Amino acid sequence: MYVSVLGEQFHRARLSPAITHLDSASAGRSSNAVIGTISAHLWREAERGSYVAADDRAEEFARDTRDLASLIGHTAEEITFRESARAALRALLNGWSLPVSTTVWVAKNEFGPNLVEFERRGYAVRPLPDGDLNGHIDLDALENMLQFEQPDFIHICHIGSMSGVVQPVARIVEIAHAAQVPVVVDMAQSVGHVPTVTGADIVYGTSRKWLTGPRGVGFLAVRRDSLRTVEIESSEAFLAGRLGLGVAVAELQQIGQQRVFRELAAIGRATRERLDGIGSWVVCEPVDEPSALVTLAPPPGWQDSDLRAARDRLFDELGILVTAAESWRAPLAGDQAVLRISPHLDVRREDLDRLADALRTMGY
Repeated sequence: MYVSVLGEQFHRARLSPAITHLDSASAGRSSNAVIGTISAHLWREAERGSYVAADDRAEEFARDTRDLASLIGHTAEEITFRESARAALRALLNGWSLPVSTTVWVAKNEFGPNLVEFERRGYAVRPLPDGDLNGHIDLDALENMLQFEQPDFIHICHIGSMSGVVQPVARIVEIAHAAQVPVVVDMAQSVGHVPTVTGADIVYGTSRKWLTGPRGVGFLAVRRDSLRTVEIESSEAFLAGRLGLGVAVAELQQIGQQRVFRELAAIGRATRERLDGIGSWVVCEPVDEPSALVTLAPPPGWQDSDLRAARDRLFDELGILVTAAESWRAPLAGDQAVLRISPHLDVRREDLDRLADALRTMGY
């Protein structure tokens, strides 16, 4: 029995997996239509030449870009494509006219590799205070801080890599813009997962996670009236992958964005309720956090190596795919590694039961 009422529809659109796939936060499973579209374009390139094949599909590229733009609250003219979210961030930072001594404020769920990109360029990084024990930004503190100091920009991971907490980005943007501070949003874990029209100046993300598009396609959108000038040129693109991304976005729109978001939030709640306290594993997010990314703190005394071994055992012995999320993913949040479970619409209750039974034998 599927947890989501959309589960059967999602399942029918895809090849049946050979495993229990609970790892959409790493890479979601593309539909048959996405895979077919990519394959067809590659064959078309071989038959007609890459540039002719691209010209043949110019109207589709334009339509697909408009569809993606509507999903993230930008215009098609503001979007460029890269091969990943990280490549998009690098392109942004390389093309942005920022001061020599740049200051950036971040939430404590900031993705570790993003911090590396900031530090590599000599930016001063300041963590924003949490407003609760779960890691949501303290909005009152942010508003107060901006009365006395303004960073060059605020960078927010909408949903982090090792926490299902959804940051209140729209409100953060409102507060920051009142102080004339631009906001950049990493949507790698949020696009196709939660509402992503936020009013942010710049957003970027990837096709391969919750959108269940192909790997090798990332995007960057810079609002034309953003508070700082950015000059970005498009690079060589994986055009077949872009067409696949267009199909994935269209599938989301056909089902209904808000419906998908509600279903994924319900799946996250069901997963947390089923797994919390099993074998001394503890769910880290509030049970009603509106995301399907769920993290479990391991039993007391476990080391990172124990968590990796548990992940390997789940996959090798039971065919259950999850992620051992170590602290490098969010170093500002502490050194606690967690087990990350990220089911999509086709998760079944028996999948969660099998995972719960396995965790019980690994706990205390």
